[in-house]
Order: sequence, then structure tokens, then C-alpha cells
Amino acid sequence: MGNQGKGPEKIPRVAGYELVWNDEFEVAGKPDSTSWSYEEGFVRNNELQYYQADNASVKNGLLVIEGRREKVKNEKYEPGSKDWRKNQEYASYSATSIHTRGKKEFQYGIFEVCAKLDTARGMWPAIWTLGITKPWPANGEIDLMEYYRIDGKPHILANAAWKHPQGGAAWDSEKIPFATFLQKDPDWPDKFHVWKMDWTEDYIRLYLDGELLNEIDINTSANPDGFHPFRQPHYLLLNLALGSNGGDPVNTPFPKTYEVDYVRVYQKIKDSTRKSALAP
Repeated sequence: MGNQGKGPEKIPRVAGYELVWNDEFEVAGKPDSTSWSYEEGFVRNNELQYYQADNASVKNGLLVIEGRREKVKNEKYEPGSKDWRKNQEYASYSATSIHTRGKKEFQYGIFEVCAKLDTARGMWPAIWTLGITKPWPANGEIDLMEYYRIDGKPHILANAAWKHPQGGAAWDSEKIPFATFLQKDPDWPDKFHVWKMDWTEDYIRLYLDGELLNEIDINTSANPDGFHPFRQPHYLLLNLALGSNGGDPVNTPFPKTYEVDYVRVYQKIKDSTRKSALAP
């Protein structure tokens, strides 16, 4: 697919909105460092992969995140540590997680990400956002897309999370069996698809190829202290996790790729002029 030679004039307009940031991944090499940073090492969910910049590249108009089965030294290794992020001397898998924190942060708008997933066992790709203030989950998490296994069966998820009154996270989740999409199109895994978020001060609507998957009422999604995590700027993350919710990849052939064709953010004309909407 890719975007070779695609100029700004080819990017669709959205009535009442303007394009405030996009990455068409047209310049070969590494992801644009003015927009993207990397997570490093073991990060969350007892996942198997070691995140490293080496697994991300831009080529043929695509961001390619590669999952590999390889031995990687854990730079934070501490013998005897009780922290799973530190007590493993080596990882058996690697991948990449990139994010726009501190570089591109947005409050409200229409977000579109066109991507192709590898749906093999062990894969856990995601398109998501996190709020810039407060620790998780009080900062708010929006999952435009997650693909992983529930009770052994693959699902596509569209979620939001905030702080629960009794601690931990409160979730508003839609979990659609992947078989639903395969029934509509047996070639679904071989194609690019568009995930879209329409986010206002009142709601978050999450779409896949134009189909509404989930709507979150922001008015009922406040933290126990009254803070609204979805009424603050968020930053974007694109990552490929391995193992954990993705399932055991031991019998899966590697490498695997998660490909992103473009990322676009539109904001209403009045919102795009707000200083808080877009980080410098």
C-alpha cells in the first residue's frame, strides 16, 4: 500500500476541521524524531518483548514495527530483583513501542490510523493514547485498537480506562471476536484498515473502517476525585507487544510485522488554536 509520492493535497479534508498533525511515513529510515520517541526494555503486562528502537523502520511509505525472536540483553538487569522488568538477564523477543509524549499532544479531534496487523498467535498490536498528567489509570487511556486473545480466541478491542472508585482501572470496553471480521472478509488480515477516534469534551467514538465499535460518555468517566482524564491533552502510542494477552508465540514463525500507513489528527478550527491542544 504505502504513500509514496502522496502530497498534502491528497489527504482528505474533514468539514469543519483542519489537519493539525500527520505522519505519512514517506521518508525512509527511522521514524521522525521530532514526533516520535521510544520506550525501552521490559515495560508492562509481563510481556515477552524487549522494546528497542532497532525494530522500527520507515520504508516504502510505511512504518514497519518488527517483532523478532532473538536474545537481547536487559540493560536494567539486577540479580535477585523482585521486579520482572529487572530480574531477567535476557529477553527472548524484541519489538518496538513509539510514542509522541512531549512532542505531539492533543486535546479533542479526529484521529485516523491506517494499519495492517499480523494476527498470528502471540501478537498484541495496539493504537492508543494516554493523558499527559497523573499516573495510570487516573491519566486516562484510550485504545483505538487492541488485538489479543480472550479465553484463547482472538478479539479486536476498542476501550477507554480511568480510575475506579475502589482502586485500579474502570473500563468501558468493546471486545469483538475476530471471527466476526473474518466472516465478512476472509482476507481481512492481508489488508490495511482504518481506525478512527472522534473525541470531543462529551464523548469518545471509536470506529473501524467506518463502523462504530464503542462510544464512551466522558461525562460519566471522571476519576473519583472529580478529575476528567479525557478533558486533558493525550499523546499517541503505536506498539507491538508479544506474549501476555497476545498468547504464547513459541510456535509462531518470526519475524512478524505491524505496518502503519499513516497517522492523521484533525481538530475543529476553534480547538486547533488552543495552546493546550498541540504541544510545541
